[in-house]
Amino acid sequence: MPAYYIGVDVGTGSVRAGLVKHDGTLVATHTEETITWRDPEDHRIFEQSTNNIWTGMCKSIKACLQEAKVSPSEVKGLGFDATCSLAVSDMNGEPVVVTKGDQLGQNGDRNIILWADHRAEKEAELINSTGSVVLDYVGGTMSLEMEIPKTLWLKRHMKPELFKRCQFFDLPDFLTYRATGYNRRSCCSVACKCSYVPTKNGWQPDFFKKIGLEEFVENNFEQLGREEVLTAGMPIGNGLSKKAAEETGLLEGTPVGSGVIDAYAGWLGTVAARYKVKGKLSDEVPSLDESRHRLAAVAGTSTCHIVQSPEGVFVNGVWGPYKDVVFPGWWMNEGGQSSTGQLIDFMITTHPAYPRLKELAEKQKTNIHEVLQAELEKLRVEEGAENLTELTKDIHFYPDLHGNRSPLADPRMRGSIVGLTLDSNFGDLARKFNVTLEAIALQTRHIVDQMNEKGHSIRSIYMSGGQAKNAMLMQLFANTCNMPVVLPQSSGAAVVLGAAMLGRFAAEAQKKELTRDQRGQALWEIMVEMTPPGTMVEPAASPKEKKLLEAKYKIFLEAIDIQRRWRKEMEEAAR
Repeated sequence: MPAYYIGVDVGTGSVRAGLVKHDGTLVATHTEETITWRDPEDHRIFEQSTNNIWTGMCKSIKACLQEAKVSPSEVKGLGFDATCSLAVSDMNGEPVVVTKGDQLGQNGDRNIILWADHRAEKEAELINSTGSVVLDYVGGTMSLEMEIPKTLWLKRHMKPELFKRCQFFDLPDFLTYRATGYNRRSCCSVACKCSYVPTKNGWQPDFFKKIGLEEFVENNFEQLGREEVLTAGMPIGNGLSKKAAEETGLLEGTPVGSGVIDAYAGWLGTVAARYKVKGKLSDEVPSLDESRHRLAAVAGTSTCHIVQSPEGVFVNGVWGPYKDVVFPGWWMNEGGQSSTGQLIDFMITTHPAYPRLKELAEKQKTNIHEVLQAELEKLRVEEGAENLTELTKDIHFYPDLHGNRSPLADPRMRGSIVGLTLDSNFGDLARKFNVTLEAIALQTRHIVDQMNEKGHSIRSIYMSGGQAKNAMLMQLFANTCNMPVVLPQSSGAAVVLGAAMLGRFAAEAQKKELTRDQRGQALWEIMVEMTPPGTMVEPAASPKEKKLLEAKYKIFLEAIDIQRRWRKEMEEAAR
């Protein structure tokens, strides 16, 4: 009987299921949009619902089985990844409202504070003033996007008796809890987002007391998860519960693997790939040790940069090092850009020439990015520029419109642009599109440089997510970072494939007792077997373009210093 595995990927705006064969072939995929609630009077607020996500997931799984004509008995394992969003339930798993106002803390649908929600700035500032050991493992500064600042915000705004009855989950852990009925947390979620330190006995009582969450210590961390945490893909409980089996159309007892955050699923689904250079497949079959030289960049609305190392590497402004989050005994660091795909869309759609761009794309029956690239090429020829970097050499864009995640860990950073003219035409939109891509690439180099300076040895970037389809941006990454970029066979499939790998690992680990070392090797072998070959984009900048990109990078770094100096001067003037 053939064996299939299902990966469930919960992204920022949708939930997707992928049905995958034993060898990694994706045979069916289905996506359902999810609801995000905003507050018209507070731009920092982003909320979702676990019920809404679960309903979309069940529809997606059933649609995959129907499309591929696969029976539930042929599905041997199920794996989950999700955004690092805070899901809140009561002790029975029923959703609890996180929206400020009268309903806060009552049972109701809006029970997720999305990762992008920035309401907990004051709470993050308090946490960052503690000097706690937990800060050493998040690059020295905790982001307001992590779960503990958001949990503290809820405590400060919720009635105490309601707060006490809540459980707090990073979203991947909530999904495996709902799927199995077993409240087992993943090391990936609790170490990366919930201030759990695997090398320091886990939860840190002094830290939670100091920030005002002393009840967690008093109830032995029942609200955050007190069972032993699991590395990626380890089987949870007795697999799929009867209720979840009925809802998904799968069999009760189907193995469920401990989940990961979506970016880590992107890492799982890309870094073990062999690659083609000029159409020819390389002979090298990567070893687990080779993974330390491969940075996974999972690039959609935002971008996460993940790298593994055999020893812990501490990098300011880069999260981690986190031990045991995917592979037992290995450490991971995570850099990030809070807004990349979202930034590209924002810069295009807010420009006065956007209606003209849409009109041209419809007329030419192509996408807007291709229209912009054609316009840039036309301008380059007209102006006699050797390359696009030369075409826009006098425009300098700093991209942190939504604060900086890495490597500055400064949510107060803002965007800036130098070189504006009285031009709102289509050509100006194309130039601004180019400098936006350039700024994202320059910031990627900033993150990679900081990681390597502190002890990593990154030699290549393995892409996944929607931006991997943007050939112009991918070449810019290779040229700017001066290292090869490997594109997945399918930019959209890598993350859901990573989740499916966890389902396969759970099925195989359930059958036999594995030592810690054997678990790591078994998972790596699954990754190598199931990851389709990628395509390598090599650096191809001419000597002139290299000089221009170096100059742009120097100016990029100066823009950071100038902004911080100006901020300080204005704060002093306002006192």
